[in-house]
Amino acid sequence: MSLLVLGLSVTPVLAAEQDPNTGFIIAPGWETVRNNCIACHSAALVTQNSGSRAHWLSMIRWMQDTQGLWVLDNNTENTILKYLSSYYGPKEDARRPALRIDQLPENPYRQSKS
Repeated sequence: MSLLVLGLSVTPVLAAEQDPNTGFIIAPGWETVRNNCIACHSAALVTQNSGSRAHWLSMIRWMQDTQGLWVLDNNTENTILKYLSSYYGPKEDARRPALRIDQLPENPYRQSKS
């Protein structure tokens, strides 16, 4: 019974209609994402990624700071963030983030500098 419930709980995501040209899930905000994101890169760069609202916001800021992305008005930015975090949000089965350097164990094979 639990497998049936689990299967039914993911069905809407799997059955979501996708735009045939971009692969974006057709849902409120998808056209705003299409119009702003694929002006600079392929839709696949968006659809193969996932993250929280904070992650997507950091990506937007990085693109604005380093890649020439224009400043988005508040409504456009919020529409994009809501869509991306809702339909391309964190994946439950994704790998954890990489460890910070201070969290790594000491390398037992490190050669001493001579």
